[in-house]
Amino acid sequence: MKGFKFMRRMGKLRNSEETSAGSGAAGQQGNSTASETRVFQPETKPRRLRRSWIVATAGLVLLTTFLVGAEKKHVAANTVTYYKVLVKGEEIGTLSQDSDLNKLFEAKRREYQLKYPDSVMVLQTSGITTEVAEAYKPEIDSEATLDKLDGMLKAYAVGVELTVDGKPLGIVKDQETAAAVLEAVKAHYTPQAAAAGAKLMKTAAKTTAAAPAKADQVESAAIREEVSIVPVKADPNKVLSVEEAVKVLTEGKEEPLVYSVQEGDTVSAIASRFQITQADIFRNNPAVKELSLQIGDQLQLTVPQPDLTVVTVEQVTEQVVTEPEVIVRKSDQLAAGKRKVVRAGQTGLKTMQYRLTKENGLVVKEEWLGQTVVKASLPEVVYSGTKVVGEGTGMFAWPVTGATISSSYGERWGRAHKGLDIVSGNRTIKAADAGTVSFAGVQSGYGNVVIVNHNNGYVTYYGHLSRISVSVGQKLGQGSQIGIMGNTGRSTGTHLHFEIRKNGTAVNPMKYLK
Repeated sequence: MKGFKFMRRMGKLRNSEETSAGSGAAGQQGNSTASETRVFQPETKPRRLRRSWIVATAGLVLLTTFLVGAEKKHVAANTVTYYKVLVKGEEIGTLSQDSDLNKLFEAKRREYQLKYPDSVMVLQTSGITTEVAEAYKPEIDSEATLDKLDGMLKAYAVGVELTVDGKPLGIVKDQETAAAVLEAVKAHYTPQAAAAGAKLMKTAAKTTAAAPAKADQVESAAIREEVSIVPVKADPNKVLSVEEAVKVLTEGKEEPLVYSVQEGDTVSAIASRFQITQADIFRNNPAVKELSLQIGDQLQLTVPQPDLTVVTVEQVTEQVVTEPEVIVRKSDQLAAGKRKVVRAGQTGLKTMQYRLTKENGLVVKEEWLGQTVVKASLPEVVYSGTKVVGEGTGMFAWPVTGATISSSYGERWGRAHKGLDIVSGNRTIKAADAGTVSFAGVQSGYGNVVIVNHNNGYVTYYGHLSRISVSVGQKLGQGSQIGIMGNTGRSTGTHLHFEIRKNGTAVNPMKYLK
């Protein structure tokens, strides 16, 4: 029954709601109805509001879902993948494409290689990395990033360094270039035989009238020091070409040098040999005088000293004009002491062979290998009124048998030498031609020396003897014993110093010896 009453009240409530909207006064009539209305009205409004709220909420949810979906599509459409560029972990900019970095590297490599074509260039890219990133409408400035990175990129040259005992001599492109440099350094000194011969003959032409010496054969050329070739990274501006490296290795740096004066040395010859001025020598050695220079004197020099020593062994030939033999015939038709040429002589020609050992182009050892007669001389025939005892013929025999020349005559290979230095297993010294002993004793530089006057304008000297077998005024025939070979005076070993002087001037003995 209670449920039935409740349903009736609900029905009345719906009816009153329908009629109350039209007239407020009508809604106030009828105590019973009005009373019921007041009782149930508070329960109806929340239900309506609840329904409206549900509808509104559903719409809002639908709208939000729509807007969120649209926003996601918009964000997705405007999200960009790009690349951060980092140098040693620090970001310096962004790129839209990773390939732009490789293009920059390649362009920079070409740029450095074109700038330094004689070097192998390596671009320094270590520490440069990229990192992939995504963002909504990011600010990407590829051009500015590449420009900034371009200014930071450096390169180095890959080369090899030549060293001797840990001392760096220079850097070149590669192993092949280093080998070419060392060969060029050796070749720098091998052509010097011809140049030395030309220089020799320029100063000696007046007395020998011979052709310049020339190198017939280079037996060997080697660098004395052990050269190491070590790979290095280098400043491309310090990588040397073959020509530059050869210049550095052959010119050397000026350094102090104590030079010991040797036989035949003069101040001018020493200056020429070391490519310095005579003034430099006199300035560093104020006590030195040209005419008082002695074997063994120590000279303080400042000269370029190359780091490498090239030792060459060369065979050299030299043509020497030979003077004609003079044949003297007695004639009682001429007064005593009178001479008459009845047939003029003709000069001959012979080829001299030498082996030279050089260090950086300077001769340190000279060996005479022999001679070949190219053209025999024609003797000169002279009539002499009387035969004077002790008068020479003008032609000279070797003063020792089995002779070997250890140092030759003249301005040869940077030294002045007035005669020949001769060594032999047979140490007996003989007169080269008939004459009279004009001196037998000790002279400065020569040690024990014998001087023979041949009474025809020629005089011969025999120096460094260990024993003298003749006395002043003694008449000698060609081949007469004079003494024994020795090592007296300013001498560097047992040998004979032999000179021929004509009218007081030293001449080349090789022109006269038979």
